Amino acid sequence: MDRHQLPDPETWVDEHGDALFRYALLRLKDPVLAEDMVQETLLAAFRGRETFKGHSTLRTWLFGILKHKIVDHIRKASRELSVDHTESKVFHGNEPFDERGGWRQGPAKWATDPGLLFRQREFWGVLQECLTELPLRQHQAFTLRELDGLSIAEICKILGVSTTNGGVLLHRARLRLRECLEGNWFSGEHVKRE
Repeated sequence: MDRHQLPDPETWVDEHGDALFRYALLRLKDPVLAEDMVQETLLAAFRGRETFKGHSTLRTWLFGILKHKIVDHIRKASRELSVDHTESKVFHGNEPFDERGGWRQGPAKWATDPGLLFRQREFWGVLQECLTELPLRQHQAFTLRELDGLSIAEICKILGVSTTNGGVLLHRARLRLRECLEGNWFSGEHVKRE
């Protein structure tokens, strides 16, 4: 792309700042850190604007830069993070499994089409709230896997954990999210217990 076709950098914040911030906040759970990541992204894009070839939209290019900055941040923070013992406790007094590993109470059957849910703004608000309640490492594992589409091997490398530990983090995150969504969204007539 001809450099002259690149939109004026002074418009980037107004046109893309909010979307970039929401993306970062959903993955980092920290508004201040999300703002920092967006600022670093815009600064890196400005410095590297000569490399923008126009093979994608400017917004896609900015999100790509932001995604890499977030992954780099998580990788660096994982090296510095001490073991968080609170993450080993999945549920507080309401263990979903009995002593033989079976469900105490089976998962609820969601009577709603999941595809339709993802088009509902209210559902995204509840999901975002549930995501913010996850312990940091579970949150990072879940968002890297389910929102960014990274492989288990990539996630384990970023978080500096074994494949087994990565699987445990994802499993616990999914259990907590399921419980949170059942309590805050799929309640009443939306849920049928089996």
